[in-house]
Amino acid sequence: MQFCHACKKELSPGRGIGRREVCATCGADLHVCLNCKFYDRAVSRQCREPLAELVKEKSRANFCDFFIFTETAPGATPSANVGPARKALEDLFKK
Repeated sequence: MQFCHACKKELSPGRGIGRREVCATCGADLHVCLNCKFYDRAVSRQCREPLAELVKEKSRANFCDFFIFTETAPGATPSANVGPARKALEDLFKK
């Protein structure tokens, strides 16, 4: 599922997101860092894609070629998905 970063409304499934696409509900830009799967506030430049150029305004439309619309729920952070993976690793290496 895809959600708008601004209003948190679900977008049409399978919708392609172009640079000039806006949310039908609130009019917010959709091709923005805040909607990208690589966006992570906890890392340098707030992007987990090392080859991406710096984007200063994370909520404004940009030309990033690495943009992939995130599939996480509104308000969820990428690091929120670390819990199950970490538990699996710990279970694997338990003595």
